[in-house]
Amino acid sequence: MSGTSPDIGSRQLEAVLALAEYGSFVAAAARLRLSQPALTRMVKRLEAELGVRLFDRSTRHVEITAAGRAFAAVAERMLNDLGITVQSVRETAQEGRGLVVVSCVMSVAGGLLPRTIAAYRDDRPGVEIHVREGIYATILDDVRSGVADFGISYVDELPDFAVGTALGREIFYAVVPSRHKLASRRSVTLAELAAHPIVALPTESRTRRTIDAAAVAAGLQLRQRVVVTQIATLLALIAAGVGVGVVPGGATRGPLPPGVRVIPLAGSKLVRRMGLITLRGRELTPAATGLFSLLQREWRKPD
Repeated sequence: MSGTSPDIGSRQLEAVLALAEYGSFVAAAARLRLSQPALTRMVKRLEAELGVRLFDRSTRHVEITAAGRAFAAVAERMLNDLGITVQSVRETAQEGRGLVVVSCVMSVAGGLLPRTIAAYRDDRPGVEIHVREGIYATILDDVRSGVADFGISYVDELPDFAVGTALGREIFYAVVPSRHKLASRRSVTLAELAAHPIVALPTESRTRRTIDAAAVAAGLQLRQRVVVTQIATLLALIAAGVGVGVVPGGATRGPLPPGVRVIPLAGSKLVRRMGLITLRGRELTPAATGLFSLLQREWRKPD
């Protein structure tokens, strides 16, 4: 290849992704509404432009090569970026109309985020907002793939593709039923909670791993008796008297169900940095930038 940038269009990128998905020129051509010879020529021109073979062909099947898999990942990101850029241009022309997709850990999605979105929509009611709730790993996947404009999660340790903008430190709190014998305490220790049944998030959750690591460091064995995937469900179960729990501070910044008491954890090192996560090298749309900036301001406000 020469030192100049290859001449690659969005249609060729779509062709690679369709062929990688279907493994058949016939099926991929039908998906793209092209003739099979036209698709074959398109892929051959792209391979010649890149100087690598993207697919191995046989009479009945098409197999993607290692180079093809690497290029397909780049092609997907390029098409996502193109879509975001087109949306950004349209949004600017349409005075604030557009779409913002935020991928967010559950504690913030049910805590700080609702009031922030409400404030944002007061100024920009024409912008559609999608919130994708998930655990740390899914937030990173959403940012990397371009599904989300940005993520809200933990920024202590991020992979190379991600850029973190810290919002602040987040501490953890104990949550107990309001009639529990610990409910009148001004603070409790993790050791005191360990004597009671725990309602917890799944082990793949970064929140759960953080809590379990703190317990191990303190020589404690937590008795996780009920495991749920949503913090709202965790709080509801605690309110029903099923057990006690430990939640990040963000989960306490929104409406809490009646029947629970939030108590500071004494002597605990359960602290992490929360922040906004973007894909390195990609610029946010104007609509996403507005929400991004508002989150930075809202985080610093007292509850």
